[in-house]
Amino acid sequence: MRVVVIGAMGHIGTYLVPRLAAAGHEVIAVSRGGREPYHKPPVWETVRRVLIDRNEAEGKHAFGREIAALDADAVIDLILFHPDSLPQLLEALEGRTRHYLYCGTMWVYGPTEMAPTTENEPRRADQEYGRNKARIEEMLIEASLGGRLAATALHPGHIVGPGWAPINPAGNLDLGVFERLGRGEPVCLPDTGLATLHHVHADDVAQAFELALANPAASISQSFNVVSPAALTLRGYCRAVAGWFGREADIRCLSWPEWKATVSDSVAEETWEHIRHCPVGSIEKARRLLGYSPRYSSLQAVREALAWLIRHGRVDLPPLD
Repeated sequence: MRVVVIGAMGHIGTYLVPRLAAAGHEVIAVSRGGREPYHKPPVWETVRRVLIDRNEAEGKHAFGREIAALDADAVIDLILFHPDSLPQLLEALEGRTRHYLYCGTMWVYGPTEMAPTTENEPRRADQEYGRNKARIEEMLIEASLGGRLAATALHPGHIVGPGWAPINPAGNLDLGVFERLGRGEPVCLPDTGLATLHHVHADDVAQAFELALANPAASISQSFNVVSPAALTLRGYCRAVAGWFGREADIRCLSWPEWKATVSDSVAEETWEHIRHCPVGSIEKARRLLGYSPRYSSLQAVREALAWLIRHGRVDLPPLD
């Protein structure tokens, strides 16, 4: 099968492209250029690369036509973020592409109301990113059920992998939190530290896309949560990270106003969005219909990413390998 992957050099694409190529597909990796994949096994040499600047092409109303011209049996779109980008793709791919697979997000559900959250829960996103992703999913499933373009939507959690910083045990991207835990120094958490995060290794997201592509009868017109087998509380996450370095986590809990005053506005905003969403996703549907079986727990995924950051001098802690 000829498969186009849009956003092929990103977190998911760096694992998905070699998976598809190793499975015997003819893969066309579309990106705007400027970087290499994080993970580059030899099979990448068999992949055709195409450079397209999506924003520029969409501005000329040419992106859909350029993707359609690649004459793919399936298109996997990892970087669709706004509903306004979808119509030209639908118009160009209708009647030409057998399967369109879209990368959504767990944030389409908004702050968690039922845990674990299944795909049957309402889409109640209350911020722009989640609302846009929810609207894209709605448009795609409607088009799929209407026979215009067979489509599937996947909802990853907090994507983790070697090469970039994971969401840390305080719900933000400050790498110093890992360093303080690894040294046994105090770490402050907002409220009781019982907010949840639900990570997923980028390769497990890639696995889910590969399975959905291989099982169109089960995946078309459906959406699937793609996360690790279990979420983490901030408190439990702290204890695990400290334990990797032979330390006990020294956790100090502060009320939200007190905690917010200890960090910058940008860090506070990151943490607030994570702790108010408190994602806890169910993967039962993906297990049952696709055979999804994540290789990594949340902690295993984070540990691999943290080990990479330490090796490359971005976190000052003893090696984890």
